[in-house]
Amino acid sequence: MAKILLITNNNDVKNKVMTTLLNHEVLVSDDGVTILDIMKVEAPDLVMYDSSSKLDLKSIYREIKDFQSIRLLLMGESEVPQELLSNTHQFVSLPINPTLLNSTVESGLKARKSLIKLSKSNQELANSLYQLNVLYSTSSQLAESLSRNKLVNIVNDGIDKSLNSNISCTLSFKDDKTPVLLINSNYKLSPRLLEALKLRAVLNYKNSGIDVSEMFSLDDIEVEQNIKYSINEYDFEILNYNKLLSYITADNKCFGYSEIFREKVFSQDDDKCFKTLVNQVTQPLKNAILYQEIANKNKELARLERLKSEFISIVSHELKTPLTSIKNSLDIVSSGKTGDITESMKKFLDMAKRNVKKLARIISDLLDMSKIEAGKMDYNFAIGSVETVINDVVQNLSQIALQKNIKLCVKTVGELKDVYADMDRIEQVLTNLVSNAIKFTSDRGTICITAKMVYAEDIYVEECFKPQIENLEGEYIQVCVSDQGIGIAKEDLMHVFDKFEQIENSLSREVGGSGLGLAIAKQLITAHKGAIWCDSVINQGSSFYFVLPVSRA
Repeated sequence: MAKILLITNNNDVKNKVMTTLLNHEVLVSDDGVTILDIMKVEAPDLVMYDSSSKLDLKSIYREIKDFQSIRLLLMGESEVPQELLSNTHQFVSLPINPTLLNSTVESGLKARKSLIKLSKSNQELANSLYQLNVLYSTSSQLAESLSRNKLVNIVNDGIDKSLNSNISCTLSFKDDKTPVLLINSNYKLSPRLLEALKLRAVLNYKNSGIDVSEMFSLDDIEVEQNIKYSINEYDFEILNYNKLLSYITADNKCFGYSEIFREKVFSQDDDKCFKTLVNQVTQPLKNAILYQEIANKNKELARLERLKSEFISIVSHELKTPLTSIKNSLDIVSSGKTGDITESMKKFLDMAKRNVKKLARIISDLLDMSKIEAGKMDYNFAIGSVETVINDVVQNLSQIALQKNIKLCVKTVGELKDVYADMDRIEQVLTNLVSNAIKFTSDRGTICITAKMVYAEDIYVEECFKPQIENLEGEYIQVCVSDQGIGIAKEDLMHVFDKFEQIENSLSREVGGSGLGLAIAKQLITAHKGAIWCDSVINQGSSFYFVLPVSRA
């Protein structure tokens, strides 16, 4: 049975309609005054306008046109306002033909049912599209954050926008241990309701059926409340509302849950949207936890690294003073000023002096590295010649090379341009590379030092060193130190410039060293806006390269 509103003051029409439409509830408005109240209270499915009545149909139409009803016009000889004609759905001529009126009304009611169904479908579709948009927006925001609290707030905001809940409660953990219950509510919560929600948090988490090793009590829970309106207060009745619950889980571990309460019934789409929103936070939350763990580890490592550097710096300084005294004492004894030196005594004194010199070199490396790490290394930049540095280094180390019958050769390709550098530091780098080559080259071998001009785009390096040269551009001087030593395995190349690194083999253990020379060389070359790298073949030798930008002065 449908509700039909007839607008007429013609009794004949009224009686005819009411006797024809016995299967429906017919309401009559004969003055137009009460029509708005009838529309609001009764919400008729069809409104029938009688053109033969003496009522102001134009005004009546304008007053109720926004109501969703089928409009049927009983057409007589009287003139009908054009506005009503243009917006009428069905027409029946006067005098009324009962069969035609019945058929037209039924047709109109069917059309209304279809329109209502279509409107509902459109509304559901619009709601689904809106929820999808919220899901997409929430997903994008979650991908941009590594803060636990922010992630939970993003999800709660998404739930609030897409589901219009009265209360949403999300449990998560701060610092992996402290439970935090975030509550978004339309109204204030009574104290006993708040305690009930905290109790639900304990029980819900305990009943998750997953790893719940981090159990907690009511007193452990920190509560954060976001209240929209303070004009009203929720109490226990909210617990009887419709509710949805979903756990935040990953790798068989529970990271919390989200629960919402709403007076309006949840649809299947609502349930799916809610669970999707909660599931979306799982991976970002894992990432945030891992990020926090890494950040904490990095802080601790940075602290330990700082303590280690301070310790090395202090110890190095403390060692340098007594070592100087030992060296001076050995020099005095060796000179014969304290008495005659036998051949056996001289042998042991020379051994002591060599080891003092070696220890001094190690201490110097430690001090240089501590200065570099503290950003306190001093540089005296000036325009100079790399060729001069090469000649100086060869001259300084030629005697050491001669002791092993190693030949040092120098080769320069074309004219070398000047560089803007601290030439003492460049000499330190080259001395380190040539000294290493002498250490690892067997007797009667050859070490070649080559220098030439290159362009950044023509530099070739092993894959592990490509980050070193990717920012280079323009013209450079390239210096190469090639030896015929033991070589370095390909998998070890990336580690040769690490601090305290010595590639493990019998010869490297035999020659010893601080393991800082190449690390210092890398830092010094980097400070000159250059790059350093190497390549090697096992048992055939290694080649160490560095490049310095030419002077643009």
